[in-house]
Amino acid sequence: MDFKDWRKSPDGATEEHQAPKKDRHKDKRYLDYIEEQIQEAQARGEFDNLPGAGKPLELNNNPFTGDKALAYSLLKSNGFAPPEIELAKVPPFNSEKRAFNHAVKKAAAEHDQLLLELNRKILNLNLITPSPMHMPMFEVEKLVQQFRESCPLFD
Repeated sequence: MDFKDWRKSPDGATEEHQAPKKDRHKDKRYLDYIEEQIQEAQARGEFDNLPGAGKPLELNNNPFTGDKALAYSLLKSNGFAPPEIELAKVPPFNSEKRAFNHAVKKAAAEHDQLLLELNRKILNLNLITPSPMHMPMFEVEKLVQQFRESCPLFD
């Protein structure tokens, strides 16, 4: 069995003759090197006669669909979309906006009434207890305003 030195090229050239080719890209950025490789391949004609050359790309394949690929393609071909996409398309209805606005206004009014009732109880407590046991009153307007700012109404 003959020993074959794999470090030498098949035509018998040594490493000294190949060194300038390796050092050719030594100080270049990686992307410049890649761009140069692509241009050399184009010049050699390696991109000629590729399958699908001159045709538009097929962008309908979604690699994230997994087992549902067939179902999604059937939905798409018949003018439908998955439920999560359909729900995202539907804008909120005006009736839902009005219902939300009404609920926020009602909650703000109840919050206001509750704070006023608590202040009334605190006042009664403060009147019958000694000064060291007094409790501070709630700032109703400030708290209701904070509540309304935290739940903005729809236009």
